[in-house]
Amino acid sequence: MSGYAIIVDFVLVPGKRSEFRRLVDRNARISSEAERGCRHFDVLESREEADRVLLYEVYENEAAFEAHVQSSHFDEFDRESAPLVTNKSVIHCNLVCEERPTTGN
Repeated sequence: MSGYAIIVDFVLVPGKRSEFRRLVDRNARISSEAERGCRHFDVLESREEADRVLLYEVYENEAAFEAHVQSSHFDEFDRESAPLVTNKSVIHCNLVCEERPTTGN
């Protein structure tokens, strides 16, 4: 199965994780529910660094990701979370192997 994935690494202003999580969790939930091309949207917290949050997102294709960044909920998240972030990096990936757990073993 192919797809388009991104990994986003946020370094937050110290002490702002809960405020950031409220915003990013809402963005993830809306993206997963409302965007047909969004297949997967995970929010991860670093165990070692309290002020680091990562996203792992999978889209049907790059056009679906571009539709995501043009959405009103993404714009709201991006605008409201900017003051809570000291550094953000994005890695764009091609999804080349997607394994899903089997059930009934």
